[in-house]
Amino acid sequence: MTATDLGLPTLGGLDGVPTTEDKQTAKDFTSDQEVRWCPGCGDYAVLAAVRGFLPELGLRRENVVFVSGIGCSSRFPYYLNTYGMHSSHGRAPTVATGLAVTRPDLSVFVVTGDGDALSIGGNHLIHLVRRNVNLTVLLFNNRIYGLTKGQYSPTSEIGKVTKSTPMGSLDQPFNPLSLVLGAEASFVARALDSDRKQLTEVLRAAVAHRGTSFVEIFQDCPIFNDGAFDVIRKGGDDAKQRLVPLRHGEPIRFGLENEHGVVRSEDGFGLRFAPVAEVGENALVVHDATRSDPSLAFALSRMSDQDLTHTVTGIFRTVDRPTYDDGARAQVDEAKATRTADLARLLRGNDTWTVEE
Repeated sequence: MTATDLGLPTLGGLDGVPTTEDKQTAKDFTSDQEVRWCPGCGDYAVLAAVRGFLPELGLRRENVVFVSGIGCSSRFPYYLNTYGMHSSHGRAPTVATGLAVTRPDLSVFVVTGDGDALSIGGNHLIHLVRRNVNLTVLLFNNRIYGLTKGQYSPTSEIGKVTKSTPMGSLDQPFNPLSLVLGAEASFVARALDSDRKQLTEVLRAAVAHRGTSFVEIFQDCPIFNDGAFDVIRKGGDDAKQRLVPLRHGEPIRFGLENEHGVVRSEDGFGLRFAPVAEVGENALVVHDATRSDPSLAFALSRMSDQDLTHTVTGIFRTVDRPTYDDGARAQVDEAKATRTADLARLLRGNDTWTVEE
């Protein structure tokens, strides 16, 4: 499978694809840097998944760039043998946008955390998403500030006791998927760090998508928020009762025997959970991730409870719409072709004045 097959940007007509003799492995994408995360951190699982699927994309390492902000997750670029940049707090989307617009031969990734992306970086994230820049965002959500030693984050639950909220957090937490869907994200998904199979499938689809792909990854911080997602991360019967996997074109069902499902609510404006035996097979909502109207994806994003009673995972939305970088390059080409790119005329245009004594 080549970059062209996946609809990814290629290098100057050469396709940027290694030959059979140069076939790459996970080892080729592994840097010589010692991985320094706390033992048990969920970042290890995500790193392993990324290293595992990158060779399958058929992209040369020199055509791949990882940009991060500030936080534990933002060490990611050091551990991959690709190009990378450890940028400033919350500003990874701006750096990545510049790369994606000016270098169509690159496959650009943003690696960020719930604090980095949704607090100081919140403004940058929503504008990246609404512009639909051609890159992939991996948001590691552990519901805590780990690098700065355990303060509450924009996704921490109400009442969360931390070093910065000793009497419990008063803030209403963000729902990251609802946030980006409200900004018209063209690809939205969620996965668990502990589910290697689903995580890899979601990441593959995200990279294949042309436009901004947003993937939220629930992951454990064993030091400052240990066990936050254990009820869904560790598997077993309890997890099956809580996890609601989405599969495009299939009825949405879950449970030990798929005995529960998702149906339209009585008012017709939302969704609810119901026993399949009570409502019948025909009442179940069939998931359509390709709907141009984001209302279904948004309704599904609202069904995940903060206490993890239910957690919807998989691909919520994947639609085609124009990308910002394609549009920007087209404008530059048009200006060059029509010779309208006159900097002097722009600087001395109708909105300038000469002040005389």
